[in-house]
Amino acid sequence: MDTRQEIQELTLEEVMGDRFGRYSKYIIQERALPDIRDGLKPVQRRILFSMNKDGNTFDKGFRKSAKSVGNIMGNYHPHGDSSIYEAMVRLSQDWKLREVLIEMHGNNGSMDGDPPAAMRYTEARLSKLSGEMLQDIEKETVNFVWNFDDTEKEPTVLPARYPNLLVNGSTGISAGYATEIPTHNLEEVIDGTIYLIDHPNASLDKLMEYIPGPDFPTGGILQGKEEIKKAYETGKGKVILRSQTKIEEIKGGKQQIVISEIPYEVNKAVLVKKIDEIRLSKKIDGIAEVRDESDRTGLQMVVELKKDANAEGILNYLFKNTELQINYNFNMVAIDKMTPHQVGLIRILESYITHRKEVITNRSRFDLEKAKKRQHIVEGLIKALSILDKVIATIRGSKDKKNAKDNLVKQFAFSEEQAEAIVTLQLYRLTNTDITQLEAEAKALDEQVTELLSILNDEKKLMSVMKKELREVKKQYSSQRLTRIEDEIEEIRIETEVLVAQEDVVISVTQEGYVKRSSVRSYTASKPEELGMKEGDFPIFVGEANTLDHLLMITNKANVIYRPIHELPDLRWKDIGEHISQTITGMAIDESIIAVYPYREIDPMATFVLMSREGMIKQTKMSDFEPWRTYRSKATSCMKLKSENDELVNVTLTSEQELWDVFLVSHRGFGLRYSLDEVPVVGAKAAGVKSMNLKEHDFVVNGLLVYKEGDTPITILTQRGSMKRMLAQELNQLGRAKRGLMVLRELKSQPHRVIFMNESQTEKQLLVITQKGTRLMIDAANAPINDRTSNGSFVINEKEEIGIAEVHQLVTLKIEDDSVI
Repeated sequence: MDTRQEIQELTLEEVMGDRFGRYSKYIIQERALPDIRDGLKPVQRRILFSMNKDGNTFDKGFRKSAKSVGNIMGNYHPHGDSSIYEAMVRLSQDWKLREVLIEMHGNNGSMDGDPPAAMRYTEARLSKLSGEMLQDIEKETVNFVWNFDDTEKEPTVLPARYPNLLVNGSTGISAGYATEIPTHNLEEVIDGTIYLIDHPNASLDKLMEYIPGPDFPTGGILQGKEEIKKAYETGKGKVILRSQTKIEEIKGGKQQIVISEIPYEVNKAVLVKKIDEIRLSKKIDGIAEVRDESDRTGLQMVVELKKDANAEGILNYLFKNTELQINYNFNMVAIDKMTPHQVGLIRILESYITHRKEVITNRSRFDLEKAKKRQHIVEGLIKALSILDKVIATIRGSKDKKNAKDNLVKQFAFSEEQAEAIVTLQLYRLTNTDITQLEAEAKALDEQVTELLSILNDEKKLMSVMKKELREVKKQYSSQRLTRIEDEIEEIRIETEVLVAQEDVVISVTQEGYVKRSSVRSYTASKPEELGMKEGDFPIFVGEANTLDHLLMITNKANVIYRPIHELPDLRWKDIGEHISQTITGMAIDESIIAVYPYREIDPMATFVLMSREGMIKQTKMSDFEPWRTYRSKATSCMKLKSENDELVNVTLTSEQELWDVFLVSHRGFGLRYSLDEVPVVGAKAAGVKSMNLKEHDFVVNGLLVYKEGDTPITILTQRGSMKRMLAQELNQLGRAKRGLMVLRELKSQPHRVIFMNESQTEKQLLVITQKGTRLMIDAANAPINDRTSNGSFVINEKEEIGIAEVHQLVTLKIEDDSVI
């Protein structure tokens, strides 16, 4: 079957590449990015041009916005009315533009992000400054092109009597490009432009004496002179923009933070809400109330503080954690010669000067042509008045207007244009006085022509005209700088002590990962055993801490979780607590917490001794676990586990490494003791070294640090239900990675296997759960000490209970007289 001739076969890549390329070109050139010469995007230019053409200017009355939007859409901008109206509203918002280009009556939005009233309600007209953008547009100063339906012509750029791109800045996102150009002070920009006209090779440093940095309509404090310079050099850079604030004393010995200026483009209502959320969530203590007191006289937000709150500390916290301070990122991209470029300050001003040169040249040519035409006419009229009677006679003797014109040309050598002017002359112009007027006009025209020719022939003269016009704009529209520039970026340091209410609390952490802090009052009002827990869960740690302390929790999967105590959920003693997986991502289902360490400050000498089930051991400095940036949502690793089945069996912290031996017991009853010095100190991610030479299918049940000199009683329980106590020191000190010595007597039938080994401690009872689910509480510390080869004595009825399933060492805490023991 033949393919039809009109059907083209194209690959998807070709079609997509071509279409997206065209679309991107349109977005970049015709929608999202401003022109480097007048600083306007197409929609903004069309709004100003259309309103100007309709006579909707500053010196006339306001007109319904809907009418202007309709005209713009019908004649120049064939897009949705909402996009036109939104652009129009933005041009009228004095918190978005440094110098507004449209004046609007009615609700044109607010700094709180409120939407403007519909365009049928608001009225608008061009501002006086817009007149400066459009002045001389009728004098063929800029290129015009046909509109979308070839019925009207529209300008490709406006004459722009001042560098609008810098004054009003721009923000936009297109395909592959985005732009963020800050607003500047009109007076400074004009001074800088004039300096560059006089010194075309001026250095950026010199220009920055005139244009020190952006000037936002919302004021604020801009920090980072070096960063501004870098942005002006390359078009890209990051500065800090912070609110204008002061701390005031109020009655009752309290203070309040008063905010009078906020950063550019920050939504005030959202900012107030965020600060109030910080107050409600008690992320910091000390904020009593947050109010927005802004009215027609200006912006004012008040953060009222509680008595004795540290105002400086709270203010710093707010700077760091809210939009009271923001990073402002320069990304100065503009369309220059139909192409997007990342541009620096000098390039923007140079492009503007070149554009303005063209405008003044085109205007001068237009005016010159007009002046020469008029000069020719005036010459004819003066000549006609000098031979008036003859001229009248000739006209009276002619048949009609055309014949009269021909006769004048023939008889007196007038040109066609002069003859037209004479025959259309009104009779009153024949009075005596008119000749003097014409002669004065001839003289003025003569001077104008000379002036225009000098502008066109002498670049110096042209430049002086440009400077004169810039100075006129400056004189009429200059205003005080609003944004204060500070040379250095101030680093914000937040002292936790300042922001957290100091309080002694009781911490509880369970094996399954439920964490909380309770007030001492809530703890003492309950019985210790009333600790809120899920069934089958057990406390790993119960202890007193201060809200200024910190907590490290280590899981069996070798993950370390960090929390400042004050960030733990504050709940009653009887509440279950918050599961750590609610904030920490990526925790395994069977992951449990095995060790908890509260601390005030990290001890640089301290090391964690980490021991794994499959016989690995290592030491890692405590300082390797200083709080990391993403601690709220991510755990950090403390040991590389080599297999999926491996896990940590114990973690110990010590700063007196020379005192200790390592003592390990395996499932099959091997015990090994050697000096801690034999365990190398390695990094957090390392796997460590072999701790014990294990037989096949054997594993480490637990490992402890025991005294080198002195006695350390330990308790062992076997799967059959036998318990024995012995001294760890009964095993001679051997070397690391040896097999070790038996701590149980091996039986031929039903041999005992170790399921629990730990230090015997009076205050820590053992909860034994049998295979049948019976629970027994055992106070192991009272049992007699046996020798190494003993198999101990049964704590359960082996025949009835079959054997032991689980053993848990319980932790308790006693508080007397409101103090923790």
